[in-house]
This record gives sequence, structure tokens and C-alpha cells, in this order.
Amino acid sequence: MSKLVIVGTCAFDAIETPFGKTDKILGGAATYIGLAASQFKVDSSIVSIVGEDFPQEYLDLLTSRNINVEGLEIVKGGKTFFWSGKYHNDMNTRDTLATELNTLADFNPKVPPAYQDAEIVMLGNLQPTVQLSVIEQMSDPKLVILDTMNFWMDIALEELMTTLKKVDVITINDEEARQLSGEYSLVAAARKIHEMGPQYVVIKKGEHGALLFHNDEIFFAPALPLEEVFDPTGAGDTFAGGFAGFLASSRDITFENMKQALIYGSCLASFTVEKFGTERLENVTAEEIRKRLQEFKQLTQFEIELN
Repeated sequence: MSKLVIVGTCAFDAIETPFGKTDKILGGAATYIGLAASQFKVDSSIVSIVGEDFPQEYLDLLTSRNINVEGLEIVKGGKTFFWSGKYHNDMNTRDTLATELNTLADFNPKVPPAYQDAEIVMLGNLQPTVQLSVIEQMSDPKLVILDTMNFWMDIALEELMTTLKKVDVITINDEEARQLSGEYSLVAAARKIHEMGPQYVVIKKGEHGALLFHNDEIFFAPALPLEEVFDPTGAGDTFAGGFAGFLASSRDITFENMKQALIYGSCLASFTVEKFGTERLENVTAEEIRKRLQEFKQLTQFEIELN
């Protein structure tokens, strides 16, 4: 079974949407990535940091999904990273109400020795030098995937550029792609980002799907039109987890196979948004995933007559 290293936050989230609000619930990029990747036959390890307040039931949930938690540091007397946000009616925009770094402020990731030879590394959105320190602990990964955000482009652009030289795939949203490249056209933006290091550029467009760029090749994966979007938190991380999990399990790192990975990522993300937090991702069945993949197929298959 191929190995996947997942680096990111395990956190508490408090979320408010037009559909209701939650108290502190399980969240964090590594959590969503791990749960999504666990849908595939892959031996994954989460590298993260939490406080002593992180419940045992959350750790049990991860280990029950064949996710190794040796690299999940628990700081005695420490508090877990906490984020609180409120979504507007369009569910695309949100206000951050609180961000408490807590133990994350001193996160120094340590990849367990048994996973330093992992084929695939999925770097969740973190400080670029932290992401680089993980890459440097790996022996010879076949694929390094990095997620980042505009915050790091604002305050740590130089560090981000250094880290990008060591990365094979970058996943960012359209706004971030434009900021990083200085280009408005996403095609031009992807070409410029490609020159920074990543061979593959994945641009997420939220409810409008995702684009995959490799040299002059482009592929578009739609997002499934859903009747109800309950909570978009973690959708991007679920997408990344599905993408990385599929590639790790199939052991095929080609543009053609990445197209499939993109669809699997979109498919799993479509479940995440149906309930608050990780709830839907925890309970989704293989049959539900299969049915939804069929819906994706119907959405994109058509015959076209050329005169």
C-alpha cells in the first residue's frame, strides 16, 4: 500500500451559516484531507500539532480510518488551533470572527521515520518555511502537492517562492492564482506559476469547479450543482485530500490520471458541503460516492456533431 504524508492543521472550528451555527467542532486542513484520502487504499500519516484539549474521540476517528497519528504532536497544557467564521448568504464570502493560533504558533513538524519514504506528500495551507521543512525530511517523494493562500503571498512571498521550487503540484483558488502570477487570465497565470516550479497547477473555482494545467494541456472538472450547500468549510481541503488520495492509491502520476483525481476530489468535496464540519465526510458510503461519480459523468458527457 502506498504511503501518503499529510501536513496541516487539526483544529476546532465554530461556524455560522444561513442554515445555523455550531459550537466548537472538529476542523483543520489535515483533518479534511485525511478523511477524504481515507476513502482510498492508502497508508496515510497526519503531521500536525494540537493541545491537550483535543478530544480522544477525534484521535480515534482518525485512527479508525487507517490514518497514522504518530506525527500528531499533543502539547501538554496547550490549546488547539481555533478558527471561527460567519458565511454570507451567497456562501462564497465569509468573515473570520476569530483566529487563535495557540499551539500552531510553535509548530515544528516531524515526519515519523516510517513515513519519510512516502511517495506522495500533501502540504496543507501553512507557513511556507514550515512546508519546506517537511519536504526536506522526505527521502524521495514522487509527488509533492502544496496548498497555500493569499495571506502567505502578502507576508511571506519570498519564502513561498523558495518552497515552490521544490513542489510538483500547487492548488490555489482563482483569486490567489491572479495575485501570485500578476496575470488576470488564468491560462497566463498558470503558465507563470508553472515557471516558479510546479509542473501541475490546479486552480479551484469553488462552486464552479477546478482547472488543471500542465504545460499546454488544460482540463476542467465541474462542481456538481447541489440543491443545498450547508457549510463550505473544508471543501477545498477535501478536494485536495481526494486528489492526493486517488493519486497515491493508483500510483499513476500522469496528466491523464490527474484528470480522474480532479473528479474524485470534486466528488468528495460535494459531500462535505452538505453538513456542518466533517459530519458528512465521516458518514459517506462507497455506494454514495459511486452514484455521485456517475452524476459527474452524466454532467460532462455529450456528443457533438461537427459539420
